[in-house]
Amino acid sequence: MLDQSNSPIIVAENLTKIYRSGRLEVPAVRGVSLTVNRGEFVAIVGPSGSGKSTLFYLLGGLTQATSGRIVIDGVDFATLNDAERTRLRKHRISFIFQKFNLLPTLSAMGNIEVAYAVSGRKEPLDHQFLGRLSELLSIRGRLEHRPAELSGGEQQRVAIARALITHPAIVLADEPTGNLDTKNSEAVLEMLQRSNREFGQTVLMITHNPEAAQIANRILHMRDGEIVNVESGAGAAPAAV
Repeated sequence: MLDQSNSPIIVAENLTKIYRSGRLEVPAVRGVSLTVNRGEFVAIVGPSGSGKSTLFYLLGGLTQATSGRIVIDGVDFATLNDAERTRLRKHRISFIFQKFNLLPTLSAMGNIEVAYAVSGRKEPLDHQFLGRLSELLSIRGRLEHRPAELSGGEQQRVAIARALITHPAIVLADEPTGNLDTKNSEAVLEMLQRSNREFGQTVLMITHNPEAAQIANRILHMRDGEIVNVESGAGAAPAAV
């Protein structure tokens, strides 16, 4: 559940990202500042080319900012080398993408186990928690199937299980319903809500769909690389940017 008394888990200050091709400079993110509280659900909405996906990659440490500052759970990305940044991502952040990115030669269970192994955690995989996730996601009977034997909705639910199995503090979801029909989209959004409310995970979701964004606590609207509006969603009372 959202607890605004806690310290922020994500802080971005005057964040800028400029892509360069020869002498051409294309600003994708322009001086964005935002704060996400621990346990909050935030949606970032905007049309194609608004900079929302670039902001997602910056906050997840998948690309480096041209200027500005990003602090994740009290740690400034700028103070970390590449190995330390990777370690922080593995231990604190999980990603859900529009493309499911499942390994085709492995079963659903194998994909989840590989993700857990790559996270570098020393404790063994919690099969009781995996069973709970599988029940919530309605994939318990599909864990031995390979991705090609699963529907798009099932593949995305496996990808969510893969993201949540490591008990991340932060879940970053980039257009998680983009390849799904209405029924499966609703199931995925419900699971993101449950991961936020029941597991206490901070969720940051990128979407072009204003209706999907309404499940969040706060909705940030982006255009031309800037946050142009902030509104509260149906999830809870908003926190300040």
